[in-house]
Amino acid sequence: MWLADLSWPEVRQRAAAGAVLAVPVGSTEQHGPHLPLSTDTDIAVALCARLAAARPDVLVAPPVGYGSSGEHAGFPGTLSIGQAALELLLVELGRSATRTVGHLVLVSAHGGNAEPAARAVRRLSDEARHVLLFQPRWDGDPHAGQPETSMLLHLDPARVRMDRAVPGDTRPLGQTWPLLRSAGVRAVSESGILGDPTGATAQAGRVLLDTLAGDLIREVGAWLPLVPR
Repeated sequence: MWLADLSWPEVRQRAAAGAVLAVPVGSTEQHGPHLPLSTDTDIAVALCARLAAARPDVLVAPPVGYGSSGEHAGFPGTLSIGQAALELLLVELGRSATRTVGHLVLVSAHGGNAEPAARAVRRLSDEARHVLLFQPRWDGDPHAGQPETSMLLHLDPARVRMDRAVPGDTRPLGQTWPLLRSAGVRAVSESGILGDPTGATAQAGRVLLDTLAGDLIREVGAWLPLVPR
């Protein structure tokens, strides 16, 4: 169920029954020459949709489509609000949401959001608000490579330009991390790709999304068991 499709009396009724609000948190940033800028947001929305399909108590909020993406500066189209702004946004959003619902799940699919999102959740938890942060993790290419390309091929193949997909920097992240942290993605990959998307398939994307959604559903279930009605 999508929050934005409901009226306020409908939300009040769902909240009174114990609704969980799932907020997709993504980014608007470069994902190579072949993927849309909304890739992280699209993945976060897809995971929240699968959570809602598995749990009737879940409402999915409109996504937060801007994140902390300073490491992608220099690539046209990247729109970053930075760590401090994202942390404040999530804190204020959480405060507002928990005036209505008792349970809030933030699903963040951009690695650069990790630190500010974690700080926001700590602040909200210190205020006795019931908040969970879920950040999907997978093996393999960390950015715009085979995993993300495969997931987008499954979700929206018309927006994936496989004829433009090229291998990027394929070194292990541990080797490039110091330079990435200090100088950004442009310093290690002119295309913006960390990995090799050329072998991506929609089937692999479906399997990976199912796996990540299963992780999310289990984590939310452990945090807040679903009460039969």
